[in-house]
Amino acid sequence: MPKLERNHRNSEVTFDLEAKISRLNELERTQEESDFWNDLQGAKTVLKEQKQISRLVNEFLGLDKELDDAAVLLELALEEDDKSVLKEVEQKLTEMEDQIRDLEVKRLFSQPEDECDAIVEIHAGAGGTEAQDWAEMLLRMYLRWAERENYKAEVMNTLPGEEAGVKSATFSVEGDYAYGRLKAEMGIHRLVRISPFDANARRHTSFAALFVYPSADDDVDIQINETDLKIDTYRASGAGGQHVNKTDSAVRITHQPTGIVVQCQNERSQHKNRAMAMKILKSRLYDLEIQKKREEKDNLHKDKKDIAWGSQIRSYVLQPYQMVKDHRTNCEIGNVNAVLDGDINRFIQEYLFFEAESGRADGGNGKNSN
Repeated sequence: MPKLERNHRNSEVTFDLEAKISRLNELERTQEESDFWNDLQGAKTVLKEQKQISRLVNEFLGLDKELDDAAVLLELALEEDDKSVLKEVEQKLTEMEDQIRDLEVKRLFSQPEDECDAIVEIHAGAGGTEAQDWAEMLLRMYLRWAERENYKAEVMNTLPGEEAGVKSATFSVEGDYAYGRLKAEMGIHRLVRISPFDANARRHTSFAALFVYPSADDDVDIQINETDLKIDTYRASGAGGQHVNKTDSAVRITHQPTGIVVQCQNERSQHKNRAMAMKILKSRLYDLEIQKKREEKDNLHKDKKDIAWGSQIRSYVLQPYQMVKDHRTNCEIGNVNAVLDGDINRFIQEYLFFEAESGRADGGNGKNSN
């Protein structure tokens, strides 16, 4: 029999509902000022914050109402000893538990870029075909995750391996807090399995690196000087055959001041590939500006400096046993197939909570212990 308890005060303290409503009122008063629209960029920032907080408050109040309804339904079920209704209440509470955990995660997103869409790069490590196959497995895992979350995902560029897999891949993910969630996945991913490419069926260890950048939308002011760009065109690589690209449609752009190199070859035309490459470059430069500001403030964001072979964030072991383990949080999941099919929310949530706790423990620096 389900037990239903509630404590409005504790919930509101954890979620800080009063402070969020107060902030909404403050933002509304700001919009009433006569010169509000004089600063268009500032106005967009205010509206974006208002939208974010409103969404969280409405979700919280909606859950609060659902809990009230479930309490009434439970009371009626107990009075009439109706087991079917009791089962319905249990199912509802289980669904609400997932919603509450998701709301708790959203509460952790404090940086403005957390709401952005994401651009993700996967790079195979040393090891040839084995590592390239692992990189493609990761690409599939994240595309399946995006599909599960009703996010829009688009592969922007792939560099195929010689025999199988991909040497590298770039894809975008569009949806609420896409970057805020996927930034938890940045680092080295390690696979241990019996290699399907080894005639002697030996166990192999493979690595692939994942980088995540906030997608720079139209609201982000990133100036790119055309004279700083070195643009090369080349013939897109592929599996060959009748569909092989016979024109120099692939585009590689080098941003000379920073040394950032981006490329795109998946589109049919050079124009589309250039536009996609520029989008990736803008997001890379946006991410660079974010990191500079954080480092200037309190030397934050050590993750990228820690990304190196041998410092994996997660291991996926298929043999001699089956287990996926995140080495930052010690979170473990035994159903490897489910994880590789995109069921990774538990890893993302555990890491975000871990980061939040680490930030509180060191006085708000947000430094992790990796």
